[in-house]
Amino acid sequence: MQAVMKQMGINQTEIPASKVIIEKEDGNKIVINNPSVTKIKMQGQESFQISGEVSEETSFSEEDIKVIMEKTGVSESEAKKTLEETGDLAEAILKLS
Repeated sequence: MQAVMKQMGINQTEIPASKVIIEKEDGNKIVINNPSVTKIKMQGQESFQISGEVSEETSFSEEDIKVIMEKTGVSESEAKKTLEETGDLAEAILKLS
């Protein structure tokens, strides 16, 4: 298979990695642990194939945390913890109220 791919001008290289992080435009991150990463070079273009244990990390702004603190009267750590658990500003406020 490798020989056929090489004749077609396709080159694959395994890349050793322990973690792959994709930062999304909304500030959230997709984290792939224990990944299998393959770099594929074909017709001058490079692409990557990644598989592994996928999880998504949601990030929240300081403003979101401050709003929760103001509306509910809880500490910063409690506001942050609840926001991480619920993943939603309004739901966090409701849960703490």
